[in-house]
Amino acid sequence: MYGLVNKAIQDMVCSRFGEEIWKEIKQKAEVNVEVFLSMEGYRDDITHRLVRAASVVLGLSSSEIMQAFGEFWVQYTAQEGYGEMMDMSGDTLPEFLENLDNLHARVGVSFPKLEPPSFECTEIEEDSLNLHYRSSREGLTPMILGLVKGLGTRFDTEVHVTQTQSRDEGAEHDEFLVLYKPN
Repeated sequence: MYGLVNKAIQDMVCSRFGEEIWKEIKQKAEVNVEVFLSMEGYRDDITHRLVRAASVVLGLSSSEIMQAFGEFWVQYTAQEGYGEMMDMSGDTLPEFLENLDNLHARVGVSFPKLEPPSFECTEIEEDSLNLHYRSSREGLTPMILGLVKGLGTRFDTEVHVTQTQSRDEGAEHDEFLVLYKPN
């Protein structure tokens, strides 16, 4: 994964729990990187070790941490220079979700080794849709719950997300039912 992800995890932990807790998490994860460089590639296991260590140090499940990180990621990437690109990807939550693959394609210009997930929206109604998530990476599915909630905040839309299909339980891909209502 690119350093931008690990840098965002660091910023989330530091902003909510402080620098000392981040140092403790890094030590427990046995991560000796002083500064994560946004455009630098890092092994996925570094991210997974940080999440596991944060789970122990903070007393939260890895799933809870990934959900919180998903929510944080939406705001973080907008502030880190991707806000305009996000603005061009849709004016509503369903429109944005439908354009996620296009957004990742544009981001891929800056991150040539990017291996983005794929998202597909089906059964789109006035107040709901099914979101299909496919990724070559393991362990990131809980982040999708947080991402959709974070996008709900971005679009001032009340959101309820339920996972209806799981790769961990033998499905071909993960699927979520997204219920939404603009405020």
